[in-house]
Amino acid sequence: MHYFSYQKKELYCEEVPLSFLAKKFGTPLYVYSKKTILEHFYKIKKAFSEIHPLICYSLKANSNLSILKLLVKEGGGLDIVSGGELFRARVINCPPKKIVYASVGKKEEEIKEAIDYRILLFNVESERELIRINLIAQEKKKKVDVALRINPDIKTFTHKYITTAEKETKFGIDIKTAKKIFSLRSNFPYINISGLHIHIGSQITKSTPFIKAIKKTLPLIEEAKKAKINLRYFNIGGGLGIVYNRERPQTAEEFAKKVLPLLKETGLKIILEPGRFIVGNAGVLLTQVLYIKDTPFKRFIIVDAAMNDLIRPALYGGYHKIVPVRKLQIANYRLQIKKKADVVGSICETSDFLGKDRKLNVEEKDYLAILGCGAYGFSMSSNYNSRPRAGEVLVDKDKVFLIRERETYNDLIRKEKINEVL
Repeated sequence: MHYFSYQKKELYCEEVPLSFLAKKFGTPLYVYSKKTILEHFYKIKKAFSEIHPLICYSLKANSNLSILKLLVKEGGGLDIVSGGELFRARVINCPPKKIVYASVGKKEEEIKEAIDYRILLFNVESERELIRINLIAQEKKKKVDVALRINPDIKTFTHKYITTAEKETKFGIDIKTAKKIFSLRSNFPYINISGLHIHIGSQITKSTPFIKAIKKTLPLIEEAKKAKINLRYFNIGGGLGIVYNRERPQTAEEFAKKVLPLLKETGLKIILEPGRFIVGNAGVLLTQVLYIKDTPFKRFIIVDAAMNDLIRPALYGGYHKIVPVRKLQIANYRLQIKKKADVVGSICETSDFLGKDRKLNVEEKDYLAILGCGAYGFSMSSNYNSRPRAGEVLVDKDKVFLIRERETYNDLIRKEKINEVL
């Protein structure tokens, strides 16, 4: 569910026409619906209300400060994966005991900053990382809480680039090594092994992989109890899929019904890390048609957004619905679409496309909305081809807030220096 809908052939975000936003703020432009964000957050919260989990929103999906502040204000925590994300969490005053920190490659300075901020848990991804955290904690004379991230080695049936639960991936600790760490815990006197963590991937539409991963991890909880390790948390990660095209993902309620019986068995505080589920369908990318190019073989709709603004189609083959902001007033509308077209940007890569073989009846200077861009849209954008990154706005009913200014050419070179010798 989202709050982007047509009203008399005009596409709106909540109570604001998208054509108004495109003209006021320019394109490309990311537009987010506050109502959609909050509804999805509360869907998760309600579905798991029986066990009162800590819901740590995953920053990597969309790290805009206004969105983070909105969710933290509603009682959410944050799942971070870098020092930069910790900095964002601190800027919006997220309570440290609502922050969990994953990543296979935490740098020493990042670990020190997180210890100083007294975050709830490090999700530890390797034995070497555990050794590093213990040494830093010893230097600081502080006890640090960690959760071991377990790699359960299961199939998740999502894109191979976003699966994280198979033994061939770089993520997590295999079960055998986790047991070894339990037995060697005296080697880590400045660490409390306080939890177990799993995160099996992203855009997973069925509950079966989650159930398999949880069931493979439950015996480790028993092993920890036998080893007199005081576990307090079980973090089942995120990864719930959303609708991009014709997917039929489970609802939060359906997911909760399947996994709650297993989670109750643990007796531990449950942590969830949703990202895409909360913001994915809460955002669109607005773009303007520059040219319509017909060749003997293909039609191309060339727009002012490109792969630097939205890389999912090029990187994952990700599908996004693309719709006109204003439906043309043409009799027999469907009959006018003579050719399927590729919607492409101006970047010098053949992979620079936003959609292929789409039926779109548009003219030059029309606006298009690319749907489902709230997650892994702006957060994965870049300045490739020296293109300034897009602006971002948040809509709350009939109010509009600019939450990130569009970059300028000066922003592109702000940190660069010309060597005087040259």
